[in-house]
Amino acid sequence: MRITGAVLEASGAPAPFVESRPFTVQELELDGPRAGELLVRLECAGVCHSDLSVVDGNRVRPTPMLLGHEAAGIVEATGDGVDDVAVGTRVVMTFLPRCGACDGCRTDGRLPCEPGSAANAEGALVGGGRRLSRTDPNGEPQAVHHHLGVSAFASHAVVSRTSVVPVDADVPSDIAALLGCAVLTGGGAVLNAAHASASDRVVIVGLGGVGMAALLVAVALGHDVVGVDPVPGKLALARSLGAADALSPEEASSRRVRGQVVIEAAGSARAFETAFALTAPGGTTVTVGLASPDARAAISPLTLTAEARTVVGSYLGSAVPARDIPRYVTLWREGRLPLERLVSARIGLADLPEAMDRLASGAELRQLIDLTATDHPTHREDIA
Repeated sequence: MRITGAVLEASGAPAPFVESRPFTVQELELDGPRAGELLVRLECAGVCHSDLSVVDGNRVRPTPMLLGHEAAGIVEATGDGVDDVAVGTRVVMTFLPRCGACDGCRTDGRLPCEPGSAANAEGALVGGGRRLSRTDPNGEPQAVHHHLGVSAFASHAVVSRTSVVPVDADVPSDIAALLGCAVLTGGGAVLNAAHASASDRVVIVGLGGVGMAALLVAVALGHDVVGVDPVPGKLALARSLGAADALSPEEASSRRVRGQVVIEAAGSARAFETAFALTAPGGTTVTVGLASPDARAAISPLTLTAEARTVVGSYLGSAVPARDIPRYVTLWREGRLPLERLVSARIGLADLPEAMDRLASGAELRQLIDLTATDHPTHREDIA
């Protein structure tokens, strides 16, 4: 079938992206679902740092690539062997398919799926190969790579059954999209990686989409929460969302703020060092941010030993999506997890270059792309 999508032609385009224009919104050919796969009509997709890291070259991925991984949509067709998801079901897309049988899958979320990770690195689906193609300038067919098994910046996607979690119809598409990455990653840092006790103070360094999701989950679970970020507007929002305090990194350091659990969600060496410095003796530093591959941080081994500290890495919030997403849906239904507050803007597919620039500047939480518009107009609705 013919679909419309925003294709990244090459990584490493210079910023600002509104000038270098690394994306081209174009028509593509999408093959139907094979065994174990679904065809999904996409409704909503979030713009995430994991997309930006491919655009700016910090994550090497094959191109041309149809980006986007945090999304929700409606199942329109199923391949052979898919008998547990009906056509018409809304599904949350998750960017790490799980085979359920490898050594990674047997760690209850602590390690990623090995075949899923390999397929993601190749720009393929976990079932093998690609379902996207286009005609090159010479009139020849050209494969277009998948991003993290999803490729959500488009009108439709074919994905593995293991890349989706069904949700009930009362979960709207914008809430469902956020569950697939921001909430899984940030919330999972609290629930799965840190195993925070009820009395633990939770400090979150970096209040982007993932960090603010971690804050929302920690508040919902009754923790004393402190947010840390250099952007004043994000500090004000953190307080309005229930944080006991919200401070700049300098203020947090000068006031000697300490947390039993400190989550780094900014994806930088400096943020990791800040998070480590704010961790109390006996406490746990959890890092979920994706720093540049060549980034290096300095911490004291003596402090680790003398203060019985723990440092934990957490990919996708150490999540098992089929287990964790229903937990967050329950908190949302109870009114304890106001995920709509994570949405900072609603945009059109053609707005991606500007959206990436704003994300890189630290000005945004989650910009959501409306994928239901047939003409994919350029527009921006900033959310107060």
